Amino acid sequence: MAEELFSAAVRRSTEGRHRDAEQAVFLGQLVTGALPLAGYAAMVAQHHHIYSVLEEAAAVMRDDPVAGPFVHDGLTRLPALEADLRELDGAGLPPSPATQRYTQRLRDVCFTWPGGFVAHHYTRYLGDLSGGQYIAAAVRRHYTTSATSFYAFDGIGSPAAFKARYRSALDAAPWDQEERRRIVDEVLVAYQLNIDVLTDLGREHAAGQAA
Repeated sequence: MAEELFSAAVRRSTEGRHRDAEQAVFLGQLVTGALPLAGYAAMVAQHHHIYSVLEEAAAVMRDDPVAGPFVHDGLTRLPALEADLRELDGAGLPPSPATQRYTQRLRDVCFTWPGGFVAHHYTRYLGDLSGGQYIAAAVRRHYTTSATSFYAFDGIGSPAAFKARYRSALDAAPWDQEERRRIVDEVLVAYQLNIDVLTDLGREHAAGQAA
């Protein structure tokens, strides 16, 4: 029996958390247009706090022999997030408690552990290239805003081809089985941190949720 590719193992191991994220009340109301635009602006602001740290870590990891191949200038999100926040008048919105925990975790693992950096990099960017595209289309459909440049990856070519190359890089990285288990565990942590951010947003903005 052929050994399971690492990229396939990561996807299989995180299917449950992926479904949990997709089923978050906040996201469900966002993609159906049930939230005020301020709710979307708050999500963009939380993304800005998260990517500020993740892309700071990318600058540090760029020259690492293992993590460096995953760093791609076409993925950089901060300029797009800043443009979206200007349009949404959302600059200066503070990080939620969940976002503060998330950014602290990024600082704890992404600047010194290549595998941890890749775990968080994979979780965010491949999510943006997948389900994020559905979110962007829904926002454009339901809200009077074009502030979705965060989801436009113009510098990577075909998103499908890029994701395939990314997964091939995961499979080719020189991690032993113990390190692969550690990385999968960190991807699960990353998913939970993202779910926690959505939960905080839901408490504040989702209709019918307690403030």
